[in-house]
Amino acid sequence: MGHIEDRWCKVVADPVTKKRARVKAARHGTGQRYRVRYLDPEGHERSVSFPDRQKKAAEDFLVRVEGDKRQGAYIDPKAGRLTFGGFVRTWLDSQTFDASTRNSVTWRLNAQILPFFERRELGSIRPTDVRAWIRSMQERNVAASYQSGCFAHLSSILSAAVDDKLIRENPCHARTVVRPRPVSQKVVPWSRARVNAMRLALADRYKIAIPLGAGCGLRQGEFFGLAPADLDREGLVVHVVRQVRIIDGQQVYALPKRNKTRDVPLPRSLLRLLDEHMERFPPVPVTLPWRIPSGDPVTVRLLLTTPVGGALLRSRFNDRVWAPARRAAGITHPTRQDGTHALRHHYASVLLDAGESIKALSEYLGHHDPGFTLRTYTHLMPTSTARTQRAIDGLFGNGEADVDGPVTAQDHDTGL
Repeated sequence: MGHIEDRWCKVVADPVTKKRARVKAARHGTGQRYRVRYLDPEGHERSVSFPDRQKKAAEDFLVRVEGDKRQGAYIDPKAGRLTFGGFVRTWLDSQTFDASTRNSVTWRLNAQILPFFERRELGSIRPTDVRAWIRSMQERNVAASYQSGCFAHLSSILSAAVDDKLIRENPCHARTVVRPRPVSQKVVPWSRARVNAMRLALADRYKIAIPLGAGCGLRQGEFFGLAPADLDREGLVVHVVRQVRIIDGQQVYALPKRNKTRDVPLPRSLLRLLDEHMERFPPVPVTLPWRIPSGDPVTVRLLLTTPVGGALLRSRFNDRVWAPARRAAGITHPTRQDGTHALRHHYASVLLDAGESIKALSEYLGHHDPGFTLRTYTHLMPTSTARTQRAIDGLFGNGEADVDGPVTAQDHDTGL
């Protein structure tokens, strides 16, 4: 059991009367007065000091420590003195991110989180500090979606500190902290006319990107990494098994987003376009490392390459190929929705208009969850008004409904 030591006073016994009395110690009036001494769960002695007139706080602390020890919730008061920056390095090293995600997380940490919290002790970070940090991002006009991502990282880091028993609570979870929310923008898919205009505007060797995005729903990196061997001519499917991505400034092959391979229906019309493309621009073997710049080299015959036979680089393709074609197609004031991802949105709108299910669309797009697909594209689904009207007409007939109301299952002798 712990105890509280008063370092300003000591108890001495009179040598004659043997009576005990409190007298001033040599250090009376200097330094912290009360020292709480106790054993931690591992049996190591710990101590925490309190100033004069704070004996009640020392007693409360000792009661709390002993209670936490019994409940298995003990946290070393000195653990929170570790700086946020010091803990972040440990946290980042322990994550199982893929290389691309690690790059983006590191970028956000360095740009938005560490400048504010790096030198702060973990135990000193309060909800007020988190609110002030959010406010600082707002004042610097940081995009709401970027704020949301940064907040998620900060909260994950502080939750890890709670799990490691460095701090008691995550200040991001306080009720007074309002989590930044990205501004919800409805997807506005390109019209068929705009898709065709882009196809006409693109240079011949890149035109096939339009049907691959708008006809198969492939992401940009996925059609950059597509090979003839990925086309199943008998089953009429495209095996989406790789992408070309950038890791630490270098191109690599990698699995599709979230390491999720998939099969996408391959219409015969698109297969014909692919054959015509390959006849004009034969696939070229391109060797890149797998997953990370130091990964094993892998050679793939790519359908889409640069004129000199290299893998397409996203930034150059967007700036030198996509942007000029977009202007030529009449898109004079492009937004973020006018990138190559617009082709996937068009693909989704066409399938939904044709009556395809959300579950199937989610699988074709490679989404992690059909719920995400539904939230993204629900406004593009055909209106249910006409279907409801037809269903009720079928129930009541084409004439006036009976004045006594519809006939229910209970009105029939079902034998149940």
